[in-house]
Amino acid sequence: MIAKSIPNLFTIGNLFLGVIAIILAFDGNANSAALLVIIAMLLDGLDGRVARALNVQSEFGKELDSLSDVISFGVAPAFIMYQVAFTNINPALAWIVTAIFPICGALRLARFNVIDGIPGYFIGLPIPAAGGVLATLALFHDELHYSLLVISTVVLSFLMISNMKYPNFKKLGLPRAAIWSIPIVVLGAAVLAYMFQEAIPKVILALLLLYALWGLKKNVKRLLPKSARSKRKLAAEEQEKAKHSA
Repeated sequence: MIAKSIPNLFTIGNLFLGVIAIILAFDGNANSAALLVIIAMLLDGLDGRVARALNVQSEFGKELDSLSDVISFGVAPAFIMYQVAFTNINPALAWIVTAIFPICGALRLARFNVIDGIPGYFIGLPIPAAGGVLATLALFHDELHYSLLVISTVVLSFLMISNMKYPNFKKLGLPRAAIWSIPIVVLGAAVLAYMFQEAIPKVILALLLLYALWGLKKNVKRLLPKSARSKRKLAAEEQEKAKHSA
């Protein structure tokens, strides 16, 4: 019974950090709020691996994970961005852009729960990655123009509900013997995040942006050959017409 509850404790920890991140953002402490979102990503990555290592996967855990993700990686990052970058722009635009992000995140999770994906891939950018990018981008609101942040929020929202493929690292399992060292890893991550509050978000942002852009790159590569074939086909048809007209 205790073993079955362990993965859910990580999920609840993820949800707890998401709620606290919203509170911190509301109090004007966006830096700490974004760091909590990053730590929540670590917990989110561990709950499923712990469940598989203990062989205690359940539909309850799956649904709890999705509900937690909407808060921690949908609502929290959107609210952080709103607080630091959108309060001085057109209210209607700010409200719509802020609301679109968690809505698309919820749609992404609902689709993930009911539709079988492609083995080894996610369909659409996973919400933890999108939320991590948005939360860390918010930390650089002084260096980036608000229009770029608005566009980034909309693009991340679109990527979540798109049909683009992103690699799924769930096969990178967790040895059962290593489960009991997880609290030390999480604590160590929290200490590092606190000690290097400027460097850690930059590193995380770079990694997450590479992951987000990976889907765009692969889909562009997939579409280019089709475009080239269409051009060749059109050229051949024009040549054939020219021959007949001659």
